[in-house]
Amino acid sequence: MKENHLLVSIAVLGGTGKQGKGLAYRWARAGYHILIGSRDEESAKSAANDLKEMLGDGVSITGMSNSQAAKEANIVVMSVPYSAHRATLESVKENLQGKILVDVTVPLVPPKVSKVQMPSAGSAAQEAKEIVGEGVQVCAAFQNISYEHLMTDDEVACDVLVTGTSKEAREETLKLVEAAGLIGWDAGPIENSVVVEGLTSILIGINKKYGSTHAGIRITGANNNV
Repeated sequence: MKENHLLVSIAVLGGTGKQGKGLAYRWARAGYHILIGSRDEESAKSAANDLKEMLGDGVSITGMSNSQAAKEANIVVMSVPYSAHRATLESVKENLQGKILVDVTVPLVPPKVSKVQMPSAGSAAQEAKEIVGEGVQVCAAFQNISYEHLMTDDEVACDVLVTGTSKEAREETLKLVEAAGLIGWDAGPIENSVVVEGLTSILIGINKKYGSTHAGIRITGANNNV
């Protein structure tokens, strides 16, 4: 079940939330060393213990503060509500330098979360790029995956679009997509993240209208093995 990924550590900032916890579950199961980050260190430790109980022996999951997780990790994943996006990034900015940041955040603005409402930067990922600076490669991914899918071992009928500031960063993020048991597609430069993030509001609207909880997307007519 697991490959030997333990030389690579992934920090999931906001890993106590549903989406972050689901991604941590999938990557821990694949053999990565997972650092659960939170503003509340005790909450992070509790979430880490929950995941270890679910996955059993042989996984490596540790809970700590967001700042410490970002400092220790090779790759950092941002999975926080949009309301906490800027403050979290500013608090860990120095610990992100020289690393890849994978931003899962969607700029949802309650109460109209089924309406696309993008920030002035264009998208949450572009906003992250402005905040953390040129020393960090930023990718956007996993916005269109419902957390209900992630906390299971089942195959997920939903693809992942990956945008980012460089081809190399997108390739590394696509490895994480594959490790999570999902199908990923290189969706081009980070400017394209406006479309990917906006799709989330559309999917939320579809869920509400048609009585679902996990509407997703699939790319057809192309081969991503090239």
